[in-house]
Amino acid sequence: MAVVSTNIKIDSELKQDAQKLFEALGMTLSTAVNIFLRQAVREQGIPFRIGDPFFSQSNQNALHQATNELHAGQVVVKTMDELEELEND
Repeated sequence: MAVVSTNIKIDSELKQDAQKLFEALGMTLSTAVNIFLRQAVREQGIPFRIGDPFFSQSNQNALHQATNELHAGQVVVKTMDELEELEND
């Protein structure tokens, strides 16, 4: 397999942060990019979820359950003072 050089534009601070991270993981930025590209080709797409984790299915399920409990009167409301008292007990 022939190896070729590729130029990409990256924010300088992001590059430095990524280099530090991957160095701590025992690899170079080039190795990390190669891992990403190989995985993307294997999966035929971005190999991780892109988006706000707030909208994940598990969070949506939890919010739906909490809303149902609220409408059913199953939610206990406490003031901040009451919550602090619970911590001190």
